[in-house]
Amino acid sequence: MYEGIIQELIDELGRLPGIGPKSAQRIAFHIVQSERVDVNRLVEVLRLVKERVKFCTQCGNVAEEEECRICRDPRRNNTIICVVEESKDVVAIEKTREFKGKYHVLGGAISPIDGIGPEQLRIKELLVRLADNEIVEVIIATDPNLEGEATATYLARLIKPLGITISRLASGLPVGGDLEYADEVTLGRAFEGRRTLDV
Repeated sequence: MYEGIIQELIDELGRLPGIGPKSAQRIAFHIVQSERVDVNRLVEVLRLVKERVKFCTQCGNVAEEEECRICRDPRRNNTIICVVEESKDVVAIEKTREFKGKYHVLGGAISPIDGIGPEQLRIKELLVRLADNEIVEVIIATDPNLEGEATATYLARLIKPLGITISRLASGLPVGGDLEYADEVTLGRAFEGRRTLDV
């Protein structure tokens, strides 16, 4: 335990997701030892983020304008929507350069333990978008964990009556992984999602 403002800084950094006590301490001391100009630049960027960044009115992704760059892009396929949990998932999918449609960011996943039900997610907004007859396919790309699966199942039940094709991202073994280290669920999904080889 440190004195005064140092401990306050460590405590505040420790509240950030993915930052444990040791990381918070390391970052705090890095800030203390940094040049004032570097710290001021960090403070200014944090201020600007809170001032400028909002959520896209269309898909819910982070944006500096009313709509994000993906929703504004006329080259994107308007007939396919990929549903993800968070904005960081959009970035991950975009890095693959495989998906050319639009996105819908839910803002999380159904998790009764954390008090998150369908009402806390952007599901109503998704259904409004799907009411537009232009959409022909919804790709559900929620995380392959308990909450993500529950969310995917819930969404599939809501969307099915609309007559829209529903697909789920395949899951299975990572490239470069060893079978002996794969858990049963991952291995089972790899078998379910197997495909024929064209040689």
